Amino acid sequence: MSAGASPLAPEQRRVWDPLVRVFHWTLVVCVLLNGFVVDDGETLHQWLGYLATGLVLARIAWGFVGSRHARFADFFPTPSRVVRHVRGLLGGQTEMHWGHNPLGALMMLLLMALVLSLGLTGWLQTTDAFWGVDWMQELHEALGDGLLIAAGVHAAAALVMGRLERTRLIKAMVTGVKERY
Repeated sequence: MSAGASPLAPEQRRVWDPLVRVFHWTLVVCVLLNGFVVDDGETLHQWLGYLATGLVLARIAWGFVGSRHARFADFFPTPSRVVRHVRGLLGGQTEMHWGHNPLGALMMLLLMALVLSLGLTGWLQTTDAFWGVDWMQELHEALGDGLLIAAGVHAAAALVMGRLERTRLIKAMVTGVKERY
């Protein structure tokens, strides 16, 4: 094998580096714990929220300096990319994307925006200006519900797109290797 050759088969590629995978699964744990296990307002709820916010901020930085498929430039969902992708799906064509497909990229950005919004509204509730303010609490709860819904759609879409593209998306987020079957 030559020095630059990949040890992977032609239909396999390393797509997500360890930082992306640790970010993803740690964020999943934070969201699930805060959404379904830990009571709102508890100290653990707050710290999980801060951890989730820090993870997203680190992922944003990694989106500019990280590995190829971690960089926003590799998958940023421009309008033309999204339209082309949706037209292909509606036409029964599933183009293989080694990194995020345009709809997956939109979902990733939405999920990160929701986590950051939750972090901000959660923190604001600890300040004198917003302590006990009903509309801020309601906004925080609505954002949390929105995050859980979006995360559920994201998980379902990963399963559906994996079948359509004939790839093992969930396995790739564990191993870092995306492969066709």
